[in-house]
Amino acid sequence: MAGIGNAIIIGGGIGGPAAAMALQRAGIEATVYEAYDGPATGVGGALSIAPNGRQALAAIGADAAVAAVGRPMRAMVMQSWTGKRLAEFAAPERLPEQLLVWRYELYRALHAEAVRRGIRIEHGKRLVAVEHAPHGARATFADGSTAAGDVLIGADGIRSTVRSAIDPGAPSPRYTGLLGFGARCTGDGLAPTGPKMHMVFGRRAFFGYQIEPDEAGWFANLPHPTPMRAAEAQRVPAEEWLRRIAELFRDDRTPAVEMVRRTRPEDLVVTGGLEDIPRVPVWHKASVVLLGDAAHATSPSSGQGASLAIESAVQLARCLRDLPVAEAFAEYERLRRARVERIIAMAARTNADKAAGPIARVLRDALMPIAMKAFGDPKKFAWQFDHPIDFAAPVVPGARATPAGRG
Repeated sequence: MAGIGNAIIIGGGIGGPAAAMALQRAGIEATVYEAYDGPATGVGGALSIAPNGRQALAAIGADAAVAAVGRPMRAMVMQSWTGKRLAEFAAPERLPEQLLVWRYELYRALHAEAVRRGIRIEHGKRLVAVEHAPHGARATFADGSTAAGDVLIGADGIRSTVRSAIDPGAPSPRYTGLLGFGARCTGDGLAPTGPKMHMVFGRRAFFGYQIEPDEAGWFANLPHPTPMRAAEAQRVPAEEWLRRIAELFRDDRTPAVEMVRRTRPEDLVVTGGLEDIPRVPVWHKASVVLLGDAAHATSPSSGQGASLAIESAVQLARCLRDLPVAEAFAEYERLRRARVERIIAMAARTNADKAAGPIARVLRDALMPIAMKAFGDPKKFAWQFDHPIDFAAPVVPGARATPAGRG
């Protein structure tokens, strides 16, 4: 080990507990400090854990805990609003199955697994200041308490306080032009999709759904000209949002309207404006480093946000295990930046298709079947999913991050 004894992690979402478990495996003690007073319960919509995310979880022995709360998602079927199937994408069969998991259940699984391993998670610790020290960093919280460690890891999300502390000129989140919604509902009487997520470029908005006998789930991305923070969107009654969503999908030949009609207002998840950050110039300073959305925030359209955060947690722990802090942070950034920014850019192109205006939609719908044929080869996107990390392998600065031919 490179002399790092302990770390403080700001943020108890996905990246924070994953980083704590990875660091523990690397022989480094870590404590997680979460701003909210308690764990998320019933908060957040569905997300996917891609095969690469499961590979990263497996590297720290946490895949089984997450698989227990997920459902298989073996393929993604792309459709037009007319019901025409455009393409079907699936990860290579040799890789772990993709999982569909509800965000709060993922939080709960990761927190429980971290606590089971003896990792301390403190709630009600909202960060207000970061102080750099010659041999570490100190965090000050809103309640007046402090915490110090050899390193401080900012896993505090897209509006990261840690990011602003190390770079006051850091970019702010960028609105994608879309609002996000989702819910669970009954699947009785609906045509089952099996373990396949159907993605529909609707006539007016984007709709995703998966229907199994015991449960169905859906999400919608609605074009909206101006940003709406989650709190603002949640002030609109859920009944009104459900009415608007159903109206937008009234002409689409999909189960969208019926699934929305079956959704109870109290079950609607309103996430507000979808955002990303194309590039964060500064990932680390002195003994402070960024992780997950704080460093590489991709929009939900990538299907990779959680998986990338877990990958970064594993790679950061490896680097801190084997290298002095400054070298470790530089190598961690080198291993991660190109990959995450490539995925952020791909998701941004998808967002542009989802948020297309009336004229652009006509062009999109005309060209999409051709584009899907061109990109339907699984080899063209397998680089995202086939990204194993050998946790035990020593980190050699400048070496290839993965075996030849992998992303």
